[in-house]
Amino acid sequence: MRRSAAVLCGATVVLAGTLTAVPANASASHSANTAAAKVTWKKCGTEDYPTLQCASVKVPLDYAKPQGKKITLALSRVPHTAKKYQGPLLVNPGGPGGSGLTLAGFVASSLPKEVAAQYDVVGFDPRGVGKSQPALDCKPGHFNPVRPDSVPSTPAIEKANLDRAKSFAQACGKKYADVLPYINTVSAVKDMDSIRKALGAKKINYFGYSYGTYLGAVYAKLFPERVRRLVLDSIVDPTGVWYDANIKQDYAFDKRHKALMAWIAKYDSTYKLGTDPAKIEAKWYAMRATLAKKPAGGKVGASELEDIFIPGGYNNAYWPTLAQTFAAYVNKKDTAALVKAYDNIAAIDAAGDNGYSVYAAVQCRDASWPRDWKQWRKDNWAVYEKAPFMAWNNAWYNAPCAFWPTKSLKPVNVSNAKLPPVLLFQATDDAATPYQGGVTMHRLLKNSSLVVEQGGGNHGISLSGNACLDKHLATYLTSGKVPQGSGVADAVCKKLPDPKPQASAQKTPSAPQSAATVGDTLRGILGSVV
Repeated sequence: MRRSAAVLCGATVVLAGTLTAVPANASASHSANTAAAKVTWKKCGTEDYPTLQCASVKVPLDYAKPQGKKITLALSRVPHTAKKYQGPLLVNPGGPGGSGLTLAGFVASSLPKEVAAQYDVVGFDPRGVGKSQPALDCKPGHFNPVRPDSVPSTPAIEKANLDRAKSFAQACGKKYADVLPYINTVSAVKDMDSIRKALGAKKINYFGYSYGTYLGAVYAKLFPERVRRLVLDSIVDPTGVWYDANIKQDYAFDKRHKALMAWIAKYDSTYKLGTDPAKIEAKWYAMRATLAKKPAGGKVGASELEDIFIPGGYNNAYWPTLAQTFAAYVNKKDTAALVKAYDNIAAIDAAGDNGYSVYAAVQCRDASWPRDWKQWRKDNWAVYEKAPFMAWNNAWYNAPCAFWPTKSLKPVNVSNAKLPPVLLFQATDDAATPYQGGVTMHRLLKNSSLVVEQGGGNHGISLSGNACLDKHLATYLTSGKVPQGSGVADAVCKKLPDPKPQASAQKTPSAPQSAATVGDTLRGILGSVV
């Protein structure tokens, strides 16, 4: 399950800023004049990222027809300030469907100043996303509450969910018939190379989270000679694109949900839900059953409850808020807390509708999906028997692919022995991109080095407050050096401590744990993305 972040580059655009001259020793770039001829940067700074600049480039909709219809990609940049210039560092937050404009500001401000100063940190909205045009929105309000119960326990419930999936696929096909064939990973990768050319760079550096790791690996496969440095964090298993990857997610998210139950049990004095994780989990499923019959506030039914708690599988910073909400309902029959949690954590706005439209378009086009619903039914009931928490919610999220109006492409074999050293980050208990994906990518990229966060369960782990991980990142971006070990992992870092209950735990929760939490800014930018 994914929820794309709605954070975009500041809307105010002023007069074009002057391009910073490119030092003569920048091996990754041509002259600044080349870039100036193709990209006009304008100031679009925000309070958090005052030096942010924005621009756009036009690229072919269909790269087989380079002189045909053009689309527009939105870019952002924090320009380098150091004499030593190492070229552009493209960043991507994942999705597919996530906006990368704000991520440029975050990365530039989160890296050590002396490291960030050596790069033009460049964010972009992939084709179809955010401020890129056209931006997809197949069916506005597709996730409006209250949706049918995700668990198809009766033929009527299954039909209601199937009708939603079919109608979304049909709406996309009707609204974007001329665009959908070109919304896919390979086209997005070719866009990245168009961005490279527009920037006047011979090579790019790349830093991708989540789905952005697959995007980066595919770029490296198609354009190995254009890769200077490559950082992949929270890694998609490139051999599971995309049906199998979603099935594996279900087991991992169920495990993380159980980890939340164990954490709540640890703080029984605060939440008063008991000390036995299994019994606490039973209370959660009892809450779900009640909400399936009578949604809280006419808004939070069983499916919406899952939407509230799924982000807890991505990042444990949500746990205190989720535990408070859970306790308020069970102990005080407080439905208002659930509604507030839904509004703050799970509600889908227009940016979310856009993100989901691109997510579906990319995943459904990238690879083949079963077209016979009997196969989905069989596979997902089998998952549900062992890992019920997200099984059917995730199935319906991806179900439009069973009815998608475009034909499927084949996944890209990303195996690669032509790259310079590559740096990989992976947490052992990551649910969105399970650990094996990192191990597989490490094996397929010959010159890669894998840094593991032992026991970590969060998604997107570098630049999130773990000094051990961030030291490896800073070293690599500074010098190109990676750790070299003898085992599966080349380096191992300890995980960050789990959160503590909020000081206001006895009060009705209204928002996730404050933005002061280390890693919260990144969590907001990544949203809940693959």
